[in-house]
Amino acid sequence: MKPDSPDPGGPDPRAVARFLRENPDWLAGQSDLYRAMAPPRRVHGEILADHMAAMLDQARRQAASAGAQAAGMLRALRAGAGLAGQVQEAILALSRTDDLAACILADLPALLGIDAALLCSEGGTPASLQARALPPGAVAELLGTRDVVLRAAPDDPFALHGEAALLARHDALLRVAPGGMPPMLLALAARDDAILNDAQRDGAGHAALGFLGRVLAARIEALWPDPVS
Repeated sequence: MKPDSPDPGGPDPRAVARFLRENPDWLAGQSDLYRAMAPPRRVHGEILADHMAAMLDQARRQAASAGAQAAGMLRALRAGAGLAGQVQEAILALSRTDDLAACILADLPALLGIDAALLCSEGGTPASLQARALPPGAVAELLGTRDVVLRAAPDDPFALHGEAALLARHDALLRVAPGGMPPMLLALAARDDAILNDAQRDGAGHAALGFLGRVLAARIEALWPDPVS
């Protein structure tokens, strides 16, 4: 079949060519078509070269958009993985130490990328844990049924963070529930919202914080197997 012969399964090439001659600006406004067209060779002159440039420009825009979306997804995944990885390091530190108070106060802030960490309890905990005293019912009031609560600009920083209250522009409260002991929570204080953003952006980070609270509870149970009265 000759190139200009009508195709029974498609439009008449001569009619298409006639339409384009009668509407020379039409193709320039149909950017979607450039993705499906085969690029012309530059040997045919500047007009076809312009069409090639338009096709390349459309392809570049499409690639840039896809690249931006992929980069955004990658940043989100890295953020969630970063917090989960930090929590893993914190869990290892807790599992290796017999001095939980020192680990919480000195090691956890550096491992989690925050400014301060403090164990808080409604009372009746070993003195060596150096837990900050809370009134009865405080943990239930703060956490409800949740294992992790993330807060921006908390209104009670001194009650939970003590000397680190001025650093607690953002905090994360983790339930710690060792068997046979009063309700506890781990208060994490931060000047910026990195830990909040990471935990809220990705479910893995939020779940990792909850798991950190459970690991701390298990470690307390292991070091103090007899319930504290």
